[in-house]
Amino acid sequence: MLVMFIVLLVALVLAGLVAVYVAYPHRGEEVPAAPWLGEAMTKAVDAAPVLEEHEHAEHRRSA
Repeated sequence: MLVMFIVLLVALVLAGLVAVYVAYPHRGEEVPAAPWLGEAMTKAVDAAPVLEEHEHAEHRRSA
């Protein structure tokens, strides 16, 4: 029971972080109550690897 509670709590926290990111830093705005959180999210997203458009098109053709 405790494990299920912890897993659900982690899922809710992650969902909240995604909602905050989409509502503020993704649109170029600052998070009102915690500007440090928006800066940290922006740094994390910039560090994540992404497929560029031409790489995405090549991947679709090869699959």
